[in-house]
Amino acid sequence: MKRSEINSILRESIDFFKRENFNLPPFAWTRPNEWKAMRERAQGIIEARLGWDVTDFNLGDFVKTGILLFTLRNGAPNEGLGGEERPSLKTSLKTYCEKIIHMREGQTCPTHYHRSKMEDIINRSGKTLCFTLHMAGEDGRSYSEEGFTISRDGVETPCEAGEIIKLNPGESITLPPYLYHSFWAEGGDVLVGEVSRVNDDETDNFFYVHIPRFTEIEEDEEPLYLLCHELKRFLD
Repeated sequence: MKRSEINSILRESIDFFKRENFNLPPFAWTRPNEWKAMRERAQGIIEARLGWDVTDFNLGDFVKTGILLFTLRNGAPNEGLGGEERPSLKTSLKTYCEKIIHMREGQTCPTHYHRSKMEDIINRSGKTLCFTLHMAGEDGRSYSEEGFTISRDGVETPCEAGEIIKLNPGESITLPPYLYHSFWAEGGDVLVGEVSRVNDDETDNFFYVHIPRFTEIEEDEEPLYLLCHELKRFLD
């Protein structure tokens, strides 16, 4: 993606969050040249990869396949996934993650599952949020054709392989590990909430079609805001 495209997407999503009356934390507005002065005080943000996240999964068509997220809080991924490295006290007590997502109408987040993370996905406001669901097969790559049970707002609900589930504003679904899911907005944009175990986007995303989680960026203009996975590299 070109940096200019990312900047434009950020501006559009900022306007969307404002329209939906969702307030982002102060560090959302930190400019690239301000991060260096904040480095020591902001290790909790850097280690947990909080902040802006824009990706087209390197497919080159963000409008069709992409997602904008903002990670509001997160623990240390290595602790959440059983790693040996000791996280700092800034993140080590957190075993949870929260994100807010702007899904644009007709845009799809591609099919994937997580091995560690269980998550609740919530339609906070807007139009309809749709999912296609399959359990992963025993090989961890294929779809299982077996049915399964999911929790929708605490109610156990039987589900067929490949069934489409639709959430209206206020409704949510719990996605356990090894459940393939793709999702998209129908009828208009959707403000999506995510509450989960500790999130590790480096190692805990398994796509049905092999694609990268993060996009390559062509620097054709200065960044409006740095993305969450850029902070450490920018400050090193």
